[in-house]
Amino acid sequence: MKIGLLQMDIIFGQPEKNRQKVKTHLENFVRDEYDFIVLPELWTTGYDLTRLDEISEKDARHSISFIQDLAKEYNVNIIGGSVANQKEDGVYNTLFVVNRSGVLIHQYSKLHLFKLMDEHLYLSAGTDSPSFRLEGVQFGGFICYDIRFPEWIRKPVLDGAEAIVVVAEWPEARIDHWITLLRARAIENQSFVIACNRVGSDPNNAFGGNSLIIDPWGEIISQGSLNEEMVTASIDIDRVKNIRSKIPVFDDRKPTYYS
Repeated sequence: MKIGLLQMDIIFGQPEKNRQKVKTHLENFVRDEYDFIVLPELWTTGYDLTRLDEISEKDARHSISFIQDLAKEYNVNIIGGSVANQKEDGVYNTLFVVNRSGVLIHQYSKLHLFKLMDEHLYLSAGTDSPSFRLEGVQFGGFICYDIRFPEWIRKPVLDGAEAIVVVAEWPEARIDHWITLLRARAIENQSFVIACNRVGSDPNNAFGGNSLIIDPWGEIISQGSLNEEMVTASIDIDRVKNIRSKIPVFDDRKPTYYS
């Protein structure tokens, strides 16, 4: 599978400009055929949380339709980062997945809200399953702060996930944590980790890029810089089975003792 992580800067609070930016990036970057494209967290608005009532989308309709059109145009599966998704009971930070045919196959709203960036004041926590299946591969899809909760990341892996996708706006000040946590999640779950972070800054934070594709042995296959770019790699999903057969972690678990 060939994967592209669209590591982009986000124009603060300007959904239409960010949609145009994604479209332009794909026109420039998608010269070769990709199987999966991944966008970062809150790519339409950034962390303009105080204006979410104004700039979030009812049921994320506009952004979903936009990604569906791109998926069909480029014949590519798109893990559409996450967007501010306005529901009757609040605004959610929602990741969505669209297949090559433009069909929306999965949505996941962020479970763990990050108080340090005031998410809990403006967003509602989701209760969705992070598991989805695409092109014969089982995935778990997560958003940023989720990676600090290994028991949550483990959940879809116990259901058969072989790859963990993470979309984020992870600050540069804690970028060492980003890299360390993602490598740990890959190693302990013996899974690929595919993690797309943003670059650039907003009025309150500078973001750290370093989007990563990590194999199930914990080795970094591809790593982004602090610039806008498409971080790419081709992965062989059969490597998961190979690694899991070498060190049978899941056969040796003792879950009755873990709670």
